[in-house]
Amino acid sequence: MTVLLQVSDAHFGTERPEVVAALLGLAQSQQPDVVVLSGDITQRARRSQFAAARAFVDRLPPTRLLAIAGNHDIPLFNALARIFAPYANYARAFGPDLEPVLELGDMLVIGVNTTRPRRHKDGEISELQVQRVGARLLSAKDHQLRIVVVHQPVLAIQEGDTRNLIHGRERAIDAWVDSGVDIVMGGHIHLPYVRPLHALGAHRPRTAWTVQAGTAVSSRVRDGLPNSVNVIRCVSGTGPRGCIVERWDFASGSNCFEQHASQSLQFAS
Repeated sequence: MTVLLQVSDAHFGTERPEVVAALLGLAQSQQPDVVVLSGDITQRARRSQFAAARAFVDRLPPTRLLAIAGNHDIPLFNALARIFAPYANYARAFGPDLEPVLELGDMLVIGVNTTRPRRHKDGEISELQVQRVGARLLSAKDHQLRIVVVHQPVLAIQEGDTRNLIHGRERAIDAWVDSGVDIVMGGHIHLPYVRPLHALGAHRPRTAWTVQAGTAVSSRVRDGLPNSVNVIRCVSGTGPRGCIVERWDFASGSNCFEQHASQSLQFAS
């Protein structure tokens, strides 16, 4: 069984030390095969904040890492850096590849850079990205769980969040579902939920899901929700492909992450 730990919107620079320690404890107990950082790793894209994020990653148990940038990982107040070197500090900490891909035995994870320096915080998926990801999905093995990681959401469950949806999402989701995606994973709005992507309105021949994460370790929590992360476990066997999505919340009483919810998802072959 392959285990994935999704850590989103950590916003290093606003991190809570006790939550960071608890998340390291959760990682130690769960021993994930891959850790996904789904954007907004830092609060203001400063070198010191990326260094703190990198130090956190280096304290995790041995694992594979897939990281993508969020809008907060591009300088906001340094106009020259935003124009000429928007990902320089990100690259120092996590490398120059802004759209990494990880392939494990029963899981394919594809990162998509949805940030755009010309935009303030909005995300975008280009036609080239739609085609690139679709081609990679089509090359997946039949038994693999196929995950695409973006930062901004592709589906909102609250009216106020519709302004945060990624530009170009309809074309992307249609193409990626046809190409075999199972999960589109994101963050940005600090609200965790799991929903089927047919909720976008279009009729699709197969079911795919969006898995949204809360804020992992930041004090910038939403509406009193606790810090949270997601754990995804591949379900192996002779039956239908599937996974279990678990939401783990930080409990201030115990100073640790505790499982809050679990949902089983099944996918067509």
